[in-house]
Amino acid sequence: MTRTNQTTRTRGRYNRIAPIYDFIEAFVERAAIGAWRRQLWEQVPRARILEVGVGTGKNMPYYPPGASVTAVDLSERMLDRARRRAAELRLDVDLCQMDIEHLGFPGETFDIAVATFVFCSVPLPVAGLRELARVVRRDGEIWLLEHVRIDRPVAGAIMDAFNPLVVRMMGANINRRTVENVRLAGLNLLEAADLRGQLVKLIHARS
Repeated sequence: MTRTNQTTRTRGRYNRIAPIYDFIEAFVERAAIGAWRRQLWEQVPRARILEVGVGTGKNMPYYPPGASVTAVDLSERMLDRARRRAAELRLDVDLCQMDIEHLGFPGETFDIAVATFVFCSVPLPVAGLRELARVVRRDGEIWLLEHVRIDRPVAGAIMDAFNPLVVRMMGANINRRTVENVRLAGLNLLEAADLRGQLVKLIHARS
């Protein structure tokens, strides 16, 4: 499958599930993910911020007050819901439909880039991470909250086996090696903190 076809298929999956996306993730959002989002955003100062993969806008309640935020997503139907959430929260957010692998911003436009549970779905994750490095200023910060492949023989093998089914259903890969991809993209990895065993990591890097 070509990269263009992969991107089109990913967009289609998220357009299809956009109406029920918040519902199907409601339990885990309340149980854990909301707290992890808050933990990430507490590290992010008021600055020129790019959020990639904004989805339905679940991070919006945690944005630093007064920050200049641009948020992008591949799916137009996800963005429709993000616009509604921004309006409900009375946030001034610049929302754009854009492919993370080809961001339409000049180099060094932002101080910080943030992504939460995004690089599991990007067809070419290293290319997407390199784009973040390009659009963030030199020595700017990149924060990622991601579920990753567990680095254990049995658990990792199970994730590999079930990954094709999960991708077809939800569009997300459950066996991405995102910490390794950060290094492959040429970013300076500062920390990869475990939040739920080895499954969920809070990753801090510099461009």
